[in-house]
This record gives sequence, C-alpha cells and structure tokens, in this order.
Amino acid sequence: MVGCVLDRPTLVLNRHWMPVNVATVARSLTMLWNESAHVVDPEDFRLYTWADWSRLTPRDGEPFIRTVSFRMRVPEVLTLVHHERPRSNAVTFSRRNVFKRDHSTCQYCGCQPGTEELTIDHVLPRSRGGATTWENCVLACVACNAKKANRTPEQAHMKLRKTPIRPAWKPFYDNSTVRIASWSRFLSEAYWNVPIEDAGR
Repeated sequence: MVGCVLDRPTLVLNRHWMPVNVATVARSLTMLWNESAHVVDPEDFRLYTWADWSRLTPRDGEPFIRTVSFRMRVPEVLTLVHHERPRSNAVTFSRRNVFKRDHSTCQYCGCQPGTEELTIDHVLPRSRGGATTWENCVLACVACNAKKANRTPEQAHMKLRKTPIRPAWKPFYDNSTVRIASWSRFLSEAYWNVPIEDAGR
C-alpha cells in the first residue's frame, strides 16, 4: 500500500505556477524535504514547507503515508523554489504517446475502433524513405491502413484530418495513468486526456 501511494503522481509547477513536470509522491517528498519545493494546497493555494505539511492531519478518505510517529498527507501539487522554464517539445516519441496525441482516433476516417484495431501509419512509407518521427507517423485504423498500403495519402486519395506534429509537453504525456481532480485548478482543459482520480475529494 505504501509503495502504491509513493508512486502516485504529483503535479510540479515552476515559480510562476506553470506546469513543468509530473513527479512521484516519493520524489516530491524528497524535493519538499530538501527545500527545493513547497506543497501547494489546491483549496486555498497556501504554500507549505516540510515542517508545516508534516503537521497536517490527513482528511477522511484521503491517501496518506504512515511513518513511525505520524501520518502525512500526500501532496498533489508542488511549486519549485528555484526558477525552471516550462518544458517544450520534450515528449518522447513512442506508440503510447502517438495514441495520446491522436486521441486514439484514426487520422484518416476519424473512427475510434479501440487500441487493437489501430496501427501506426507512416505518412510517407518507410520503403520510400519515410522516417519514424512525430511528423511522419499517425494513427490509422486497420481498414484505412490497408487501403493506403504502400502509398502516400495523395496517391491513395486519402486526406489526413490534421498535419502530424511533435506535441508540446503536457502532464498526460508522463507515465501516470490517472489525473488528479485538484490539478484542474492549475491546468486548462487542453491538458486533460487521461482518466480522472478524485483522490478522496
């Protein structure tokens, strides 16, 4: 149980309260202890040091970490003490992240048949020198992939729904499979693309 709690995601903001990372609770507590970050209470935006945060009592139903002498609330949002610029164009190319960028949608016909029925299509086929990059790969359903075959979209008379690009970093590109409800106070709707976890609120 403790291991699961320590692996939960914590949103990390820079000094200007812009999202720059998602850390595990274990990492966020280390940052708090080292005084490189403060906890942000999403309810009233108050900042807490380690000493302040460790004195708070967990709310009913709220995840916590049990130590020998006390229980500690799990931080959901941190802000860095020192400046860090927002991350940009740092999303690793991977099958998982292509699915996130394209919202599990075929970029030719617009259907959403499910993961098993979607493939990664090279817009310019690899046999013609097409690279495996953000700008040349899109999701395609099995039917559209077969129809396009070893041709360009123009040759196959198929139109892409949008031009593939490298996405800017957002919290849902990190490894967490959940999003925390309180994060909505710090992120616009454009950031959301993963299931929500209420964290007891």
